[in-house]
Amino acid sequence: MTTQRVLIAYGSKNGSTAEIAQWIGDVLREQHIDADTRPAADVRDITPYDAVVLGAGLYAGRWQRDAATERDIPAPPAVARIAIRSDARGHITFGGRLAEDAQGFVARQLIKHGKGGDFRDRDQVRAWARGLAAELARAPEYH
Repeated sequence: MTTQRVLIAYGSKNGSTAEIAQWIGDVLREQHIDADTRPAADVRDITPYDAVVLGAGLYAGRWQRDAATERDIPAPPAVARIAIRSDARGHITFGGRLAEDAQGFVARQLIKHGKGGDFRDRDQVRAWARGLAAELARAPEYH
C-alpha cells in the first residue's frame, strides 16, 4: 500500500482559514498521510493527489456569534454549486475568526459593531480531520 497524498488548498484573506488548513494537514500527517497545505491560488495541478480538501473563508456577515459547533451549518449556495460540479464527497463549515486587524470594509464594520472574535473550534477541526483520515484508509480507490 502506498501513502496517500492529500492536498489541502485554501483561500484565506486574513489568515484564519490558512490556520485551519494547517490544523487539518497536521492531523493527516499524524495519521501517516502525506498532506500538502497550500494557498489555492498556488495550485496548478491536482493530479499528483489522491484527495483534495478545499477551504475558503466566508465573509460579508455570513458568520454570526451563534454559529456554534453543535449544529450543522449548510453550505452557502455558491459553495453548494461548486461541491456539485466537483463531485465533492462532503461539506463542513467551521467557525472563523474576525480579528481586530482584519482587512476590508465589511470586516471593519463587523468589528466596529462588536461582531469580531475567534469562533474556531480546534477540537472540532481536528476531529473532522481524523474522520477524513479514517475515510481515506477505508476507501479502496485511495489504495
